[in-house]
Amino acid sequence: MSGGNGGPLVQDRVALDEIELYGELMIAASTAAEERLSPARIDEVLRVGRDAERTA
Repeated sequence: MSGGNGGPLVQDRVALDEIELYGELMIAASTAAEERLSPARIDEVLRVGRDAERTA
């Protein structure tokens, strides 16, 4: 196991982050009243744009 310069530990962290986001989307979809999530709701679940808001 290596953690230097994009080694397996970095890749594992990225994979875990992606799995967490996917899980949040699945939960949102399963609790939604509508048949599909709107693009705005998907952005909200994935926190799209929040980094830009914090730096503005």
